[in-house]
Amino acid sequence: MPPDAPLDTPPDIPPDIGSPPSGAGTPPSGGWPITGVIFDFHSTLVSGGDPHGWLVDAWQRLERPGVPADALDAAGLAGFLDRIWEHARPLDPANTRDLSPELHREVFDTTIVSAPGYDADLADALYAAMPGRWAAYDDAGATLDTLRTRGVRTAILSNVGFDLRPVLDRNGLAGRFDVLVMSYEVGVAKPRPEIFARTLGLLGVEAHEALMVGDSWHDDAAAAALGIRTLILPRTDGPVHGLDIVLRLVG
Repeated sequence: MPPDAPLDTPPDIPPDIGSPPSGAGTPPSGGWPITGVIFDFHSTLVSGGDPHGWLVDAWQRLERPGVPADALDAAGLAGFLDRIWEHARPLDPANTRDLSPELHREVFDTTIVSAPGYDADLADALYAAMPGRWAAYDDAGATLDTLRTRGVRTAILSNVGFDLRPVLDRNGLAGRFDVLVMSYEVGVAKPRPEIFARTLGLLGVEAHEALMVGDSWHDDAAAAALGIRTLILPRTDGPVHGLDIVLRLVG
């Protein structure tokens, strides 16, 4: 998708992606069994955390006196941070920020200039503190573990411009899934069909045997165009994300 394409422009889908393989036959009663589940990462397995805490972390990194509210519109800035990637969408509709660490930082810097109370040093500290605020939902690890005990393969498929492995380690999620696909490593981002197809290949499952779980109608729901059953769980701010529904769908 070109960078200036409207948000509702669907990606081009190759004609052979998303169809059951030749000879697959008629699906059994109840549909094809789900043998692989693909999870988005941010706002699906982990929460972005409290934006006020993110701002305080950055403030402390700078060793600035007092609290942010003493010097700026902390509530306004926290509200902006809470939706920063939504603010970035008009600047980066094709998710190019998730193709390299340099582009990710560039889009962040361009976006945050519009935030209340912006200054360059604070922006640096906020960017450095950001991944440390990401915390696994309480039901994330247990969901991954239960799927494994049922023989279902799992993948994390993330639009991200930097390495998630330290975040996975810190949150106790490393080793609890089978495949990790990060857009900046493979050079393509959701909603492009190629990244879903690559993930399916690494999982070793066909599209009609997979389930995609994410929070974004724009990025994650594109999996449905490939014939992947798709579950969109809108962002939640509490400790539990409702991932038990995945286990009910898998059966």
